[in-house]
Amino acid sequence: MNYPYANRMNDFGRSPIREILKLATQPGVISLAAGSPNPASYPVEEIKEILNRMMDTEPVRMLQYGISEGFPPLQETLRHRMQTRYHSCSEADGILITSGAQQGIEAFAKTFLNEGDGVICEDPSFISALNAIRSYNGGRLIGIPVDQDGMRMDLLEEALQREKNVKFIYTIPTFQNPTGVTLSLERRKKMLELAKRYQVMILEDSPYFELRYSGEELPTIKSLDRDGIVTFVGSLSKILAPGIRVGFLIGPREIIRKVTKCKQISDVHTTTLMQAVCDVYLRDYDVDAHIRQICDRYRESRDVMLDALAGMDPRVRYTRPEGGLFLWVTLPEGCDAEKLIDATLAKGKVVMVSGGAFTVEPGGFSNCFRLNFSMPTHEQIRRGVAVIRECVDEMLNA
Repeated sequence: MNYPYANRMNDFGRSPIREILKLATQPGVISLAAGSPNPASYPVEEIKEILNRMMDTEPVRMLQYGISEGFPPLQETLRHRMQTRYHSCSEADGILITSGAQQGIEAFAKTFLNEGDGVICEDPSFISALNAIRSYNGGRLIGIPVDQDGMRMDLLEEALQREKNVKFIYTIPTFQNPTGVTLSLERRKKMLELAKRYQVMILEDSPYFELRYSGEELPTIKSLDRDGIVTFVGSLSKILAPGIRVGFLIGPREIIRKVTKCKQISDVHTTTLMQAVCDVYLRDYDVDAHIRQICDRYRESRDVMLDALAGMDPRVRYTRPEGGLFLWVTLPEGCDAEKLIDATLAKGKVVMVSGGAFTVEPGGFSNCFRLNFSMPTHEQIRRGVAVIRECVDEMLNA
């Protein structure tokens, strides 16, 4: 039978990241390609303790349907934390608990986008978010390059002047995936000012913002907003565990009400049991101490990777992230990152992700690649980067 797929499926090929991660499971492979927190950071014993207590005391409530907006105690716990710790939730805001931050991004796109509407984003950016947006606006993404201080505001302003029907700016301002760069405070203020002037919303995706290892903590864009322009997307995956699939949206109550209707179509509600686990952990355990432990672990791994990269050919540039899970390597113009990955796989079974996986134009040529430092051991980082350096030297001196 000739299956009549929807037109939107034409934009979705195989994910290059999924294909790379399949390679990473083979014996002897050193993977610098992951996008995950390290399992050693999961609070396993605490979660077991919470689950046992819940199933002993209120199993019916934990296994029953819940409300679409989210488990009310968790909503209040997140409201208090985001309000007092990060000044990123006002009395005018609502909170929606989602099945991972990805669902929040997809539901927001579904709520606002018509075919042909524009969305401005960083280029490169998080591929799953780009695909979610493409599925609702026919692929009209407007990419803005980033430098060491994040999205370039001069090019953002040009795009806002030039482009019609731009609905929102999608940004990962803190430890961006894939580059690891952070939008400066000056640019955060400028982005907000431009969004207000041109009457477009901002979707602030910040799954990594609590994972800062060095440098000065910056306010969220949401905390600077006084006009209902910003909706914040958060996640508990990077500080607890990714398999719990608990994310959240914070935004003007009107927006949250509309996005909730879209979520209801997808899954009715996020799993009550995992929401309750997150609520108890955030209330009864020292989550800030837990985050400090994660940061200590990842800081060491980042520093090992930066030390290993220090021997790279001077024509190669790389970011020096102050947090998050990734850094970004840029080869000289004309060098093909895909060919480099083929070489590192052949020479030392080392895999990373080509920059082409993150471009606004799907599968475009890239001279860049992303490295992850949260998952590999220190020895794997050293050995993997050594293979990369050797293959880069061969490529540049061929």
